[in-house]
Order: sequence, then C-alpha cells, then structure tokens
Amino acid sequence: MEEIDFILESTEEAMNGSIAHLEKEFLNIRAGKASPAMLGSVFVDYYGAATPLSQVSKLSVPDARTITLQPFEKNMLQTIEKAIMIANIGFNPMNNGDVIIISVPPLTEERRRDLAKQAKVEAEDAKIGIRNVRKDANSDIKKLEKD
Repeated sequence: MEEIDFILESTEEAMNGSIAHLEKEFLNIRAGKASPAMLGSVFVDYYGAATPLSQVSKLSVPDARTITLQPFEKNMLQTIEKAIMIANIGFNPMNNGDVIIISVPPLTEERRRDLAKQAKVEAEDAKIGIRNVRKDANSDIKKLEKD
C-alpha cells in the first residue's frame, strides 16, 4: 500500500510540474498588455556570462503599453538594447541615456493568430506530458498488483 501511495504522490507532483510549466509558458505569450514577463526570454552578455535581463536592470510597467528598464550599471544600456533586438520578440527599444523604454505595439490579427497557435502547441505539450505521467503510473501500479 505504501508503494501505491508513493506512486500517486510522485505522479501528482509530476502533473503539477507540467501545469506550472504551462503557466510559465503562457506568461511569455504577449497578449497586448505590457508585462515584465514578456522579457523573460532575454539574456544579456554581462561580463562574459549570459544573464537574465531582470538581474541586470529594474523592470517596470508604468502603463499598459510601456515597459521601462533601468540598468543597474549605465554602461549596460547599449548591451541591453542589443540583447532585446537579438531576442527577436517584436519590440523596438528606445534608449534615452538613462533608461530603455519599450512601447508594446497593439496586436495585429495575424499576430493574434500566431499567439493562439503558440498557446495551443504549449497546451498540447502539457497534455502529452500529463498523459505520459498517468500512463507510467498506471503501468507501475499494474506491476505492483501482479507482484
């Protein structure tokens, strides 16, 4: 009986992990309103190491269409600006010497369709992961029942 409880607990943890991963992926999908999570995939070359943008600058959202980045070191402005351009996430950063301002453009119909497709793919990947975990748990339980 203890083995079954262990299998059920580990299965539940794995399923919750799949759901948490899906939620994290959904945060990266830009749905019109500005959010610091939109820049979660941007990494900056910080003294030779790839560092997340949130660790080299202060991210803030003053309104629904604007993201501002204030680097902790002024000499990082150009590097951060280049990293955002290289990330190819559809943003055009503006550098005013102190902060980087990103205006989030309104979504076009084509972009909305692309985002819907991306969300569908991510959801399907999560479903597949959950199905695999469930299948493995069922096979483990059947093996225990045989023994």
